Amino acid sequence: MGKDQKTDIALVKISAQDLPVAPLGDSDRLEVGEWVMAIGNPFGLDNTVTSGIVSAKDRQIGAGPYDHFIQTDASINPGNSGGPLVNLQGEVVGIDTAIFSQSGGNIGIGFAIPINLVKDLLPQLKSGGKITRGWLGVSIQGMTPDLAASLGLDQVKGALVSSVVHDGPAERAGIKAGDVVLEYDGKEINHANDLPFLVAGTPVGKTVSLQIFRGKKETPVAVAIEKMKEEEVVASNTEKRDLGLTVEEINPEIAESLGLNRAHGVVITAVEPDSPGDETGLQPGDIIREINRKPIRDLSEYRKTMASVAQSKSILFLVQREDNTIFLALRKEE
Repeated sequence: MGKDQKTDIALVKISAQDLPVAPLGDSDRLEVGEWVMAIGNPFGLDNTVTSGIVSAKDRQIGAGPYDHFIQTDASINPGNSGGPLVNLQGEVVGIDTAIFSQSGGNIGIGFAIPINLVKDLLPQLKSGGKITRGWLGVSIQGMTPDLAASLGLDQVKGALVSSVVHDGPAERAGIKAGDVVLEYDGKEINHANDLPFLVAGTPVGKTVSLQIFRGKKETPVAVAIEKMKEEEVVASNTEKRDLGLTVEEINPEIAESLGLNRAHGVVITAVEPDSPGDETGLQPGDIIREINRKPIRDLSEYRKTMASVAQSKSILFLVQREDNTIFLALRKEE
């Protein structure tokens, strides 16, 4: 009747009567250490049942923007996908979906989609065959201790806005790159991955309140959520510092080679292995857009800014990497 590729969930209608029904449980109430069992057809062995415990919750494994898997050591193998994860009350609390394995077989690390996520999607899949999600119009990244210190946060929490879509809901509300979203519609953002779930589940057209951390103070911002659309250096200008970075000012030739529309800025052309820049995650080809929130338009600004932060304990870079912008924090050793 409907499917959602982002969460790997489909709703199937079966024409039959008097079938036994497995009740759906509450995956939010699962606790780490609780016993569960997985049912499926591993390696073609029909109706196999394995048992184990809940190893972790809200696990992100890089499967997509809505990762919030239940991790279990109940044996899940090829052929288990789509089978239920059941608690001791006989309630379905998850859908088995993936394993981590270097051999292809189970090593005690399996993952299931929380059943509460499924229940949230069922009404839309049944009525329209697809999912309509809310859209905020930002790219975000997780908070680290170094980033939190650089931004003046006393806790490692929130979602750091790395870029804002032009003329999107967030930009119209005044949200900027470098803002940290601490709350969304009254709900605290402890991890960056919390935000996409909350935005996606927001009714289109609803105006929600966000608590933003900017300039070392919190500010409320109201945003009208919109509908998410479907998928949707040559020359002598070279500078090298003790961070292990070699940079060049972008000229028309470099801009063309990088596919840029405008020939301004500074690009990293080399990163010395095991240098502070390398350990921070900076890479050749990164375009430095800001240093400690100061725009970098040319090599002169880069030099002046680097000189001004020479004694700083941390340096916050905003870099453009291909089509994305990300923040990277460099912490100097005492």
